[in-house]
Amino acid sequence: MDLQNLDKRSIEFRRKILRMIDRSRRGHIGSAFSIVEIVRVLYEEVLRVDPKRPLWEERDRFILSKGHGCLALYVALAEKKFISNAELSNFCDFDSILGGHPQYGKVLGVEASTGSLGHGLSIGVGIALNGKIDKRDYRTFVLLGDGECNEGSVWEAAMCASKHKLDRLTALIDYNKMQCYGATCEVQNLEPFADKWRSFGFSVKEVDGHDMAALHNILKNIPFDTEKPQVVICHTTKGRGIRSLEGHAPSHHKSKISDDEIELFLKELEKN
Repeated sequence: MDLQNLDKRSIEFRRKILRMIDRSRRGHIGSAFSIVEIVRVLYEEVLRVDPKRPLWEERDRFILSKGHGCLALYVALAEKKFISNAELSNFCDFDSILGGHPQYGKVLGVEASTGSLGHGLSIGVGIALNGKIDKRDYRTFVLLGDGECNEGSVWEAAMCASKHKLDRLTALIDYNKMQCYGATCEVQNLEPFADKWRSFGFSVKEVDGHDMAALHNILKNIPFDTEKPQVVICHTTKGRGIRSLEGHAPSHHKSKISDDEIELFLKELEKN
């Protein structure tokens, strides 16, 4: 993938994530950095949501199935004013609402408690099916990790979505090719990935997951198939934005981060 320079907003978004990690001294950096542009496009340009009416029945639903990437979600929710910017500095404190995985009922804007991988798409299927039965036009988006797609429950949900022709359900895959302890192709190869989704009855598109314009062009037209659920395979880089972390399994989660590491990460981020 030909990596483009990050725009100022994406750099500032990542800078906020690093500030949260600086405060807590731990977090899933690589997993959050790979989804920044996906989350940005959703919350800045696509999702029909209203922080003043978080339970508005006609809102679009977004489920972060790879809940460990929640740092990116929390920043987006703060920018959308579901939560305060001040709350970001409390990440992972004992009495904070912002834990290492998002929790429904505690954080406004969070549609499901996630973190046990493989559950998000099933929840999304239920929400989308309910919308179809009630003849509502909201859309449901579920962001999954590629390693998460090793889970059989993902494919059970995919079969169900196809059976019910849930055209207002979209799965977004953070295909960064790297899991917590190694390359996805070595842990459990997913290829031919797009063909697998097609065989399960999904309409499929692929995109550079760090290209804001390309993401917008696809997601603004959701649903792009009125007879099938859809999947957008987003080709990303784990740890995107910090060269020393990009594409490396150790960036999945960092704990006991030192001042020197934080300073290094911030300097590398500014070079984009």
